[in-house]
Amino acid sequence: MAQEQWRRTAAPLRLNPMSEKFRKSLLSWIGLLVLFIGLQSFANRDLADGMPPPIVGTGTDGQPFAGLSSLKKPAVIYFWASWCGICKSIQGTIRELAAETPMITVALQSGDAAEVKAYMGKEGFQVPVVLDEEGAIGKSYGIRGVPAIFVLGPDGAIRYSTVGYTTALGLRFRLWLAGL
Repeated sequence: MAQEQWRRTAAPLRLNPMSEKFRKSLLSWIGLLVLFIGLQSFANRDLADGMPPPIVGTGTDGQPFAGLSSLKKPAVIYFWASWCGICKSIQGTIRELAAETPMITVALQSGDAAEVKAYMGKEGFQVPVVLDEEGAIGKSYGIRGVPAIFVLGPDGAIRYSTVGYTTALGLRFRLWLAGL
């Protein structure tokens, strides 16, 4: 009798620990991640790799850039523009990184030396910069949009590149990996 009563009151055993709501949420996040990776791959498809093209230009002070060989490696090449909102949002990260990491930045189609200098002064963005008024340097790197970041390894070759917003942690992680 007790066994019969237990059968009527016992709930069926469910072996699936994931609820339907959790499963749908997980699939949504996986879908977003796949979409993000796909978009990043598409945006990065034409970026330079291997040994970087030379950067020939002058800074806001009128002095010619000494060349990538003058940078201790690992190093960062950062393409930005004064008209780029995303560039403005990561300036703090770039400014902090420039204080501790060899870096050259390239002001892409942001005006002449006076305009770029004025912008940098207004924004408190004091980093080494090469002017690319016509976009020729950016074109040689395959850049279609800014910000664009290239991380060079100890051998001077491009190890990582990305277009768009990058977190400080993500950039520092790439630099760490490039230094291995």
